[in-house]
Amino acid sequence: TLTVEEVYRDRDQFASLVREVAGMDVGRMGIEILSFTIKDVYDRVDYLSSLGKAQTAAVKRDADIGVAQANRDAGIREAEAEKAAMDVKYNTDTKIEDNARLYKLQKAQFDQQINTAKADAQLAYELQAAKTRQKIRNEEIAIEVVERRKQIEVEEQEIKRKEKELIATVRLPAEAESYRVETIAQGRRTQTVEAARAEAERIKRIGEAEAYAVESVGKAEAESMKLKASAYKQYGDAAIMSMVLESLPQIAAEVAAPLAKTEEIVMVGGGDSVTSAITKMCGELPPAVHALTGVDLSKVSEAYLIESQ
Repeated sequence: TLTVEEVYRDRDQFASLVREVAGMDVGRMGIEILSFTIKDVYDRVDYLSSLGKAQTAAVKRDADIGVAQANRDAGIREAEAEKAAMDVKYNTDTKIEDNARLYKLQKAQFDQQINTAKADAQLAYELQAAKTRQKIRNEEIAIEVVERRKQIEVEEQEIKRKEKELIATVRLPAEAESYRVETIAQGRRTQTVEAARAEAERIKRIGEAEAYAVESVGKAEAESMKLKASAYKQYGDAAIMSMVLESLPQIAAEVAAPLAKTEEIVMVGGGDSVTSAITKMCGELPPAVHALTGVDLSKVSEAYLIESQ
C-alpha cells in the first residue's frame, strides 16, 4: 500500500501499517504486540541506498545551504550588530563630545563671567582707590595751599618789616647822603663849568694869537719867497746854482747818513783803484743832482766861469 519513497521517508506511517497487518496475524496466534522496532529497510538493487544517497546529498546540500545562509545571516547579523554597536559607540562618542564641548563652552562662559566679574571688581577697586587717592591729594593740596598762604603772609609781613628797617637804616641816610653828594656835585660842576669856560676862553685867545702869529709868519714867508723868486728870476741860473750849492751839504749828509754806522770800509785794489772809485763817485754826482733838481751842474759851472772871466 506504500511506495518505496513513502516507506523510506515516512517511518511512522510504515510502522503503523505494519502493526495493523502483523497485529491481526499474530493475534490469531494468541500474541499481542506491545511494541516493536523497525531495524532496517533495504532492497537487493540498492534503490533505497541510492535514494538515501540522493536524500543525503539533498540534505547535505540543504545543510550546506543552511550553513551558508546561517553564516550569511550570522555575518549580516554580526555586521548589523557591529554597525549597531558602532552606531551606539559613535552616538555615545558624539554625545560625550557634545557633552564635553558643552561643558567646555559652559565653563568658558562661566570663566568669562567670573573674569569679567573679577575685572569689574578690580576696576571698581582701582577706581575707588584712585578716587580715594585723589581725595587725599586734594586734601593735601588744600593743606599745602593754606600753608603756602600762611607762608606768603609771613613773608609779606617780613618784607614789610625789612622795608621799614631799610627805610630807617638805609634809605633815609642814603637820601641824606645823596642830597649832600648832589649838592657838592652841583657846586663842583658849577666850578668845573666856570673853569672850563675860563680855560676855553684862554685857549680861544691863545689860538687867536697863534693864528695871528701863523698868519703873520706865513705872510712874511710868502713875502720872502716872493722876494726870493724875484731874485732868482733876476739872477737866473746863478741863483739856482747858489741854492743847489747851499743844499749840497745837506744832500751829502743824507747820503752819508747810512755810512755813519759803518765802523770800517775796506776797498780792494791799489792806489789807482781808490782814485778811480772816488773819481767815478764824483762823476756820478752831477747826474744825481740833475735828476733831483733838474739843474745841470756842468752847464751851470761853465756859465758861472764864463761870467766870472
